[in-house]
Amino acid sequence: MVDAFVGTLEFFPRGLVYVGMGIVSLVLAKLAQDFLTPYRINEQLGRKSNTALGLSITGYFLGIVIVFVGALYQPLTVIRSGQWQLTGDFWMEALEVFLYSIAGILVLNASRLLVDKLVLYKFKTEKEIIQDENMGTGAVEFAVYVAVGLVIAASIAGSGSGASDVGIAQSVVRSVAFFALGMAALVLFALFYQLTTSFDIHSEIERDNAAVGIALAGNLVAIALVIFKAVFGEFVGWTESLTAFATFAVIGFALLYVVRIIVDFALLPGTRVAEELAASRNKGVAFIESGVVISAALILYFAI
Repeated sequence: MVDAFVGTLEFFPRGLVYVGMGIVSLVLAKLAQDFLTPYRINEQLGRKSNTALGLSITGYFLGIVIVFVGALYQPLTVIRSGQWQLTGDFWMEALEVFLYSIAGILVLNASRLLVDKLVLYKFKTEKEIIQDENMGTGAVEFAVYVAVGLVIAASIAGSGSGASDVGIAQSVVRSVAFFALGMAALVLFALFYQLTTSFDIHSEIERDNAAVGIALAGNLVAIALVIFKAVFGEFVGWTESLTAFATFAVIGFALLYVVRIIVDFALLPGTRVAEELAASRNKGVAFIESGVVISAALILYFAI
């Protein structure tokens, strides 16, 4: 009986192990956020039914899973055919995935500072979400968590395992460098979005305009997909990789701007998107703009 049980364990599907690790990562992410926030999350979500905070935390959990999948893809353990045994190499690779996930939890929690200081820098996002239950701010935090998760995943995925110490060090340097570039592009796009709109996104979101927050959130997720495409893949040299990154970033900025114009004049004729977002607070138009720009980013990802 014991031998049969051990034999079953030897061929236990690796995927289920990673599912368990993913659940543990989500639990640890929740505990980390409980520890790092001055308010009680369970009270806000339960007794106060704070939908804005719920939206933000949903993005946080999605970001954690995106980082976990990026780390999982790195050692390519699950997709190797014919290797189901839980060997020592497997557990080392699983530990590597888990450590990357822990790092992702720390970075995602720090990304709230990104929202506060660089994206929505004219007001305190914590006040807007906790005291005012501002859905627009919650939507932007949702998008930032997802976007940062995509940047982290692109930075760490595909580098492989089992490298020498020098190779590992070089891989870490590349991951950190392209993560920094991805974050810089994300912040610059938020500023670019403000420059190309006819209204002040900060003032509108602070006045509880959820439509503007949703539209900005969709654009942030869209540019994060473009950044993922720019960063993800085999490293072929600094010059080639940096050139490719810059090219994709410029194309992404231009493409999403053009798509917003197309939404204005072709997809929603007779409707001024800026007026619908700022004056009418039309969340339906905001969702349409978000869906179209994300779709365009996905087409760019798979077409190039």
